[in-house]
Amino acid sequence: MLLEFDYLPENLLTLEAKQLADHLSGPTLIHLPGRREEPLFVSVLMHGNETVGWEAMRALLVNYQNRELPRALSLFIGNVDAAAEGLRLLPGQPDYNRIWCGSELEITPEHRDMEQVVERMRLRKPFASVDIHNNTGLNPHYACINRMATEFLHLALLFSRTVVYFLRPRGVQSMAFAELCPAVTLECGKVGSAHGVEHARDYLEACLHLAEHPRHAVSHLDIDLFHTVAQVKISPDVSFGFDPGESAIVLDPDIDHLNFRELPAGTLFGWLNGAGLDALDVRDEQGREVGDDYFTIEEGQLCLHRTVMPSMLTKDLNVIRQDCLCYLMERYESHLSKPATSASGSG
Repeated sequence: MLLEFDYLPENLLTLEAKQLADHLSGPTLIHLPGRREEPLFVSVLMHGNETVGWEAMRALLVNYQNRELPRALSLFIGNVDAAAEGLRLLPGQPDYNRIWCGSELEITPEHRDMEQVVERMRLRKPFASVDIHNNTGLNPHYACINRMATEFLHLALLFSRTVVYFLRPRGVQSMAFAELCPAVTLECGKVGSAHGVEHARDYLEACLHLAEHPRHAVSHLDIDLFHTVAQVKISPDVSFGFDPGESAIVLDPDIDHLNFRELPAGTLFGWLNGAGLDALDVRDEQGREVGDDYFTIEEGQLCLHRTVMPSMLTKDLNVIRQDCLCYLMERYESHLSKPATSASGSG
């Protein structure tokens, strides 16, 4: 059941992510006042093992304990039970970042909690929404958006010139809040990185001080914009790993080094022991199976069939099973005609 406070619970900022479940009985929404009334909405711990958002909020709010916030702030703390165990999610739980409006997962009580969060915030007319994540592979810091609109692009660029536009997976927090205000997802590198915490904290500070969203067009010189064209999963009944000979799919042990590199056709992802391309579940934005478009088998090797740029490749087998192997991206300009590119740039 959703908890809601109009104040910061006592001593909350002294707690690490793994300690929150001892003080909060579930997902929690906290509203704090500020000089500007339209709140900045921030969500943290959508995945219990991704602590950067909570650490950034602790660092930020400690500095405002005796000062007024520049803007009202609504903080949503997600999966505290999984955070207590240092896990993305607990057995039997849904993924907290797949159960917002538009989710394709079977409805659970947690879905209802997220619906409540959206409705509560709809009434408060949020200024912007920021969902903060870590990732497990070698990835740069980058921002994600779900709408190609000027305000969304500027909000993303405030964090990084590397921006990813995506429409799948469904049911993510940023897509739900895109109906209410400009919304971004921040990817802040690996857990435990002080730079990730500092970067997220400084970004939130900057957002709190924004009086309005910039409306001028984003120059193509100022952004590296990518479009997620496919999500790659390993089929549930297929074994995989990194040790030769033990699994149907043996992944390249350095696979996470391929993230955010534009890779040519023929790039090796791993080896297949008797498996075919149906061992992968590759879906485009419309949910269509497109494995043959992006992968090929060459003498037992799993290789790219065309030039793409992967993200979120990881060596964490649990994350691969719970979420996906990776996303495949292309530079966004390749999807647009010249007139469409011009229109997109002008918002």
